[in-house]
This record gives sequence, structure tokens and C-alpha cells, in this order.
Amino acid sequence: MEATRRSFNKDFLLALAADFKKHGAAAIAKVRKYQPAAYMKICASLVPREMKLEHSGGIKAMTDEQIERSIEFIKEMIAKRDAAANAKMIEGTAETVALPAPDVVPDGPNKVMDAADTAVGARERKPRKRVPSPTGG
Repeated sequence: MEATRRSFNKDFLLALAADFKKHGAAAIAKVRKYQPAAYMKICASLVPREMKLEHSGGIKAMTDEQIERSIEFIKEMIAKRDAAANAKMIEGTAETVALPAPDVVPDGPNKVMDAADTAVGARERKPRKRVPSPTGG
């Protein structure tokens, strides 16, 4: 039984790898374009939940010269980041991004909002209280 399972897993993974080589990039692009929420969920699932960092000695193990070099390096990195951010603000242009239209437009009194909910995810809406007009109409 175990040998059969290993053989099946190997065959499956080889077939999956071959299919991904052929169609993987196009499939990813299609999901990104037509199902952005699913695309982001997949991306998020690939990020490790926690990272294990190991350090040895830290700053206490560094010489004064190493600490000074590290401080200078950090200052340079911050200056570069700030310069790049300022350049982007100066040169930046607004980009309009449209969401894809939903496949099916719901039928009901508020079709536009229902369609928007389908495209970006539903949000809870509270119905407004209708105030009768003084004319009775």
C-alpha cells in the first residue's frame, strides 16, 4: 500500500509539474485578473506564518568599529529610501484601476451595489428608514 501511494504521489507530482510548465504562468495571470481575492489568498498562504531567527551575540559581540559601520550603513539606506520616496512623490502619476465586471448581475432593487459586492466582497448594509413625506406621498 505504501509503495503504491509513493508511486502515485510521484506520478501525480510529475504530471502536475509538466502541466505547470506548460500552463502555469497563464493560469496564474488568469486568476490574478479575474479572481484577485483568490490570487491574494494564494500569495498570503505562501508567506510563512512565523520566521525563526537565530542570532549569535548580537550587538554585544560586535566591536565598536563594526557598530559604527553598521550605523553608517543604516543611515545610508534610510537616506536612499527617503530620496526614492521623495522622487516618487514628485514624479508620481495617478493610475486608475478598474475592477472586472461580475459574471452575473444580480436581480433586485439594488443591482449596482449587489454587483459591486460580488466584485469586491460583500459588506453589511443596514436598510434606511423611510420617512413619510409631509404631503403623504
